[in-house]
Amino acid sequence: MRLVTYSQNGKEYIGAVTPCGTKVLPLHENGFPYKDMNDLIMNITDVEKQALSSLVKSGIGNGIISVGRVKLEAPIPEPRQDIVCLGINYWAHAEESVRYKKEAFDGDRKFPVYFSKRVDRAVADGDCIPSHSDIISTLDYEAELAVIIGKDARNVSKEDAFDYVFGYTVINDVTARELQTRHKQWTFGKGLDGFAPMGPWIVTADEIPAPPVLTIKSFVNGEPRQNGRTDMFIHDIAYVINELSQGMTLKAGTIIATGTPAGVGMGFVPPKFLKEGDVVVCEIEGIGKITNTVK
Repeated sequence: MRLVTYSQNGKEYIGAVTPCGTKVLPLHENGFPYKDMNDLIMNITDVEKQALSSLVKSGIGNGIISVGRVKLEAPIPEPRQDIVCLGINYWAHAEESVRYKKEAFDGDRKFPVYFSKRVDRAVADGDCIPSHSDIISTLDYEAELAVIIGKDARNVSKEDAFDYVFGYTVINDVTARELQTRHKQWTFGKGLDGFAPMGPWIVTADEIPAPPVLTIKSFVNGEPRQNGRTDMFIHDIAYVINELSQGMTLKAGTIIATGTPAGVGMGFVPPKFLKEGDVVVCEIEGIGKITNTVK
């Protein structure tokens, strides 16, 4: 299923996109009275998931509305907690990162780099990325696969890791490079308002074989920039869920951004950072794409 958060007449609702891709089935009008996507993820039962999936596939339900008559928001507009992110999770991106920082690359990534991304409100497909040009000049993009945890995860084995995955979405881990490097840690440079474009929906885990092998691409003003695949991870999804859940409870609704492939702006010589008016597209095979303009 493709689950969405949408707004209509000033109110937000959650729904499911019908197989044709042009209509939304509103959950609140069809016996699924969850107040938002976080509420659904935390509380929906397996029986309800199956019933909803059957209803969506039938294309029959109450209040079905054209996608064109609503505004799709980020699927989880206000995450319950900061997004857990992986840095340097593709070898080629590791190389371009140290080249930009003028550091030596030792080829050793035995342990993952984890950081937290503060999200005031996730940016929807079609909405703008603020340039924050009053404080930064090196705005960058990072197309990533985001994993949504479906139930509280604690001490999860690698073998059971995908039992805890609710679904997947596309995220752009927008970054202010000078803030990232200046402060020697990444919270500020990754967490400015508007730095978490996400969407256009959540594709539930049953739609994508585990582990997912999906192509990730990005484009700036139509120019291809990134082109990688999730089987190129240095540390895969099962490893990450296993490691993080040892001593840290990953609550239902937790979003894990799994890292970006090579081709970000800082990786070019000279760098190709974003400027006002640039249109950024982040696309993942089997999920969809988000398009955002820098403003």
